[in-house]
Amino acid sequence: MAMIEISGLKKNYTSGEGTVEALRGLDISIEAGEFITIMGQSGSGKSTLLSVLGGMNHPSSGEVEMDGVKLYLLNGEKLADFRAQKLGFVFQSFHLIPYLTAIENVMLPLAIVAMKSDAKKEAARRALERVGLGAKLDRLPNQLSGGEQERVAIARAIVNNPQILLADEPTGNLDSKTSEDVMTLFRELNDAGQTVVMVTHNPDNGRYADRTITLRDGMVVQ
Repeated sequence: MAMIEISGLKKNYTSGEGTVEALRGLDISIEAGEFITIMGQSGSGKSTLLSVLGGMNHPSSGEVEMDGVKLYLLNGEKLADFRAQKLGFVFQSFHLIPYLTAIENVMLPLAIVAMKSDAKKEAARRALERVGLGAKLDRLPNQLSGGEQERVAIARAIVNNPQILLADEPTGNLDSKTSEDVMTLFRELNDAGQTVVMVTHNPDNGRYADRTITLRDGMVVQ
């Protein structure tokens, strides 16, 4: 069974000029342990697709099945629980809390998890070590470089050991060398067993993935 099965997925938005078809009947299958990059020009529907996969944007029609669960048949609370347990999110804007240290930022997803505080801190420390920041646990975001802030964001995404990692333009604000380092890290996380789905505008990032899905006008073209 595929880890992610997308069937007949459509997403429409109503604007002042009528209806915009952001996704137009997508059928995509992603196996457990795959590293997928999603590419396409601005407006192709790639970020909409990622938000639907993340359980944050109800489709107009069609189905999204993850790990055997039909995502949008879950009620609000169960959907939130599924996201917290199964999914990790990495964004182009790091979304770090400026007055929290690296380890405190990484502990945030554990706030709703029934764990002792020492165990949460240890899980966050391990996640930061996995991304190469074990020596900078107590740094504030403004004391870290852009690449290091992105690594904190990745550590926060993996602290729960999610099965699926969703990333939206994670190298968009980084220089080429730092982008390569971050992509190598995603590849290492994937090699360790996590399924990775990444939206990217950078064709160089595709060489780190198992395959690339290209969208154009809300449809798969490759």
